[in-house]
Amino acid sequence: MTGRHVVHALAPGFCDAASVYLLQRWLQQEQGRGSADPPQIEARRLALRIGTQTSEDWEQLLPVGEVLVFPRETPYARAVATGQSQLLDGVDGHTAQRLRRTGPGDAGVDALVRSASFLIVPLRLRGTAVGFIACTRGAGGEPFTHGDAVAVEVLGARACVALDNARRYERERRTALAIRRSLLPEAGRGHEGCRVAHGYRPAGQDVIGGDWFDVLPRRGRRLAMIVGDAMGHGPESAVAMIQLRTAVRTLAALDLGPAELMHHLDAVAGDTPGASFATCMYAEWDADLHTCTLVGAGHPPPLIRGPGGPARRVALTTAGLPLGLGAGRYEPTVLHLSEPTLLLLYSDGLVESRTSDIDQGITRLARALDSGAEGLPDPAHPDALTSLCRRLLTGSTTEDVTDDRTLLLAELTPGKG
Repeated sequence: MTGRHVVHALAPGFCDAASVYLLQRWLQQEQGRGSADPPQIEARRLALRIGTQTSEDWEQLLPVGEVLVFPRETPYARAVATGQSQLLDGVDGHTAQRLRRTGPGDAGVDALVRSASFLIVPLRLRGTAVGFIACTRGAGGEPFTHGDAVAVEVLGARACVALDNARRYERERRTALAIRRSLLPEAGRGHEGCRVAHGYRPAGQDVIGGDWFDVLPRRGRRLAMIVGDAMGHGPESAVAMIQLRTAVRTLAALDLGPAELMHHLDAVAGDTPGASFATCMYAEWDADLHTCTLVGAGHPPPLIRGPGGPARRVALTTAGLPLGLGAGRYEPTVLHLSEPTLLLLYSDGLVESRTSDIDQGITRLARALDSGAEGLPDPAHPDALTSLCRRLLTGSTTEDVTDDRTLLLAELTPGKG
């Protein structure tokens, strides 16, 4: 977007053609410093405008995103190495050859090659070259002057700030998305005596918050499921969430009982910055014993739904205190199930809003679970649970929701014998 703004500011009012390039080393590294006079530079075409035409009109010949190599003797490399704008009477030989190879016989390319004046302005940020702007004027136009170069340099200095912010944002966005993808259990995965699906919707676009969830096979035909919420949003909450999720995996591997596991997790949260006051709900399904053991730490209660409905909230033995306080009493609640049952674990973002009480939100979610389960065309289909998760997330979307929305939906099927 910044690149497009720059080329639209330049062409066609200031020049006949304008393009913006960013150095690959800068795009890929936070401190991408090369040698003072490298034998060549690599730069990515960020934006292009020729006359009133947009980059889409030239996409086949000069595609945006293309990475080009510029040798040391080209004005582009000189501008980057010296930090000085380059004024030329027409395009240089290297550029002319490249353009002719790109579009032999093309009238627009020929016009660029015959340009009467050429200006290369380096883009510099905190004393480091990060790219350059190239401008051309055709035959019959006024040649570029030193004053023109200064004007483009001022524009470039302002653009650099926006480009740097965009690069930082993109890096954070990629990091957030990578973390989010790494935390997603396999959708619709089947386990012995249980099918599990999940749903997740962040509070904002490309924002990672403190919600976390996992599905962990345990010894025998047992399966652990957990949904939690570390307070806040942003990197601090994400780090706390990752540490809690990792701790649960480690504790589960030790084959601790649900209540003991929660006591140890409480201790871990107390020593983890940003993890205090995190909440979670832990469920462990034993298909052979037909039991589902639940332990909560200040988290909204699960919902269960038998074959005939209706969905209802589980009356926990104790709600438990949030993690990290060191004084929690985590007592298990054991459900004995004789028929296939839906179990729904969720975060408070699914039931809380600024305009309604959390109990009303839980009641609303239970009704949505009923209507969604009854509306499934084929409950036995492998994608049925995933489809129901999408319905529950969509049904919970309101304008005043400001928190992540996370849910785990399990179909618990008691074993025979």
